[in-house]
Amino acid sequence: MQVLVRDNNVDQALKVLKKKMQREGVFREMKLRKHYEKPSERRVREKAEAVRRARKLARKKLQREGLLPMKPRVVPGIGGRGGPARTPRF
Repeated sequence: MQVLVRDNNVDQALKVLKKKMQREGVFREMKLRKHYEKPSERRVREKAEAVRRARKLARKKLQREGLLPMKPRVVPGIGGRGGPARTPRF
């Protein structure tokens, strides 16, 4: 894996590297390999992950077809209670 550092901006390069590693599943793999996982536990985990993926795919398909309501979008800047923003007391 290779990341280019532009204009000596190491922070940006680290951000890009972490994003690439996240996308590749390196962090997840490290977490899984921290402790030994028995083969039976591995099969149970992988089957549960497959079920979760299948349910998510089916839910998304039903939402696209209009049979399930879409998740409400959160609009940034709107408060939770809907009232006017208060000025801080100092």
